[in-house]
Amino acid sequence: MSPKKFLTYEQQIEKLKNEKSLLIPNTKSATVLLKKISYYSLISGYKAPFKTPTTQKYIYGVSFEEIVSFYYFDEQLRNLFFKYIIHVEKHLKSMISYYFCEKYGESQTEYLNIHNYTVTKRNIKDIQRLIKSLQDSISIPSHYRYITHHATRYNNVPLWVATNAITFGQASKLYQYISNDVQCKISRDFQGVSERQLHQFMRVLTSCRNVCAHGERLFSFTVNEAIPDTILHKRLNIPKHNGQYICGKNDLFGVLIALKYLLDSEEFRQLKLVLTRLIYSVLKNCPHLTKTQLLSYMGFPENWMKITLYRKI
Repeated sequence: MSPKKFLTYEQQIEKLKNEKSLLIPNTKSATVLLKKISYYSLISGYKAPFKTPTTQKYIYGVSFEEIVSFYYFDEQLRNLFFKYIIHVEKHLKSMISYYFCEKYGESQTEYLNIHNYTVTKRNIKDIQRLIKSLQDSISIPSHYRYITHHATRYNNVPLWVATNAITFGQASKLYQYISNDVQCKISRDFQGVSERQLHQFMRVLTSCRNVCAHGERLFSFTVNEAIPDTILHKRLNIPKHNGQYICGKNDLFGVLIALKYLLDSEEFRQLKLVLTRLIYSVLKNCPHLTKTQLLSYMGFPENWMKITLYRKI
């Protein structure tokens, strides 16, 4: 396959109109949007729901504005999920630092000490890498004033300070390798979630957070990790294939289920309310996109809104 050729904005629009049969009534407006977003980000990222698989041309009547609407829907979707994942991230970091320091004290030497983790032959290198990354996060000069302040004035950066500078991925690893009794205390703060399940939730949320933070496509999010089977999967009657639930595991609905377990009920209610509005709005603005198609891309079952009707345990 030959590499893609450079096309001017005018050529990009002509290609969409003539080769792909996309309706572009206002070429000036379309050019402005291509300059702001880029052909690759807009068209390559969001064309799939609007194309006929056999011909690879757009469904008859699909307009440029529909794809733009879908692009901005995904942007709003990222903003929404990012907001609530950050809430969970802060909660978990707070719990990790509190219970770790409760057991080992506030000295930075404690979370940099490999003996304060559950070390095995299998994970020792991973723990060493984690400790090295934590050391790097508190080293000076630092981008964070609070790190520099504690390091220079007190010669110590307690974990509750360091957690502001570490990533969600580092926090997930820290939780994974701390002692089981500390894991247990943290997981008790989340109703119906075991120590192992909490780590599974964290891994999927970390991946979703990164997609949101880097402005990548979210509506069709999937990841290699999966959240655990929950009572919500059963209550929603999600079908199985070869003994595995077909959705709500490693997709965006899986992220929503994780947030159902890790947010308080009022926060989750607000999340669901805004999400519902976004879905109705994009379907109104994209007449060639059906509700069934959209939910399928997102990994959502048709009855996903019933998620708030059921208890988490």
